[in-house]
Amino acid sequence: MERTLTVVPKDGLHARPAATFVETASNFDADVTVAAVDGNRPPVAADSMLGVTGLGVRGGDDVRLVADGPESEAALDALERILSTPEDELDDMELP
Repeated sequence: MERTLTVVPKDGLHARPAATFVETASNFDADVTVAAVDGNRPPVAADSMLGVTGLGVRGGDDVRLVADGPESEAALDALERILSTPEDELDDMELP
């Protein structure tokens, strides 16, 4: 299962949005990878803080999420919510 999304938090996948993204990815029975669509770097595990922040994804960039496993769709839904929510609203979100 795969989705391509535009990152809404203006700082991208760095600091708090990245921590929320990684923590959420680790809560599902699914192997999820993330890659910058325009980047030259290979996909990284969505539950790896170093990998996710190392992508250098900024607000407005497109990313590709790929998930495999019993909870793939739920994982992608939750991660899509994070990527489509402005950073100042992340604290108010209820996540799995």
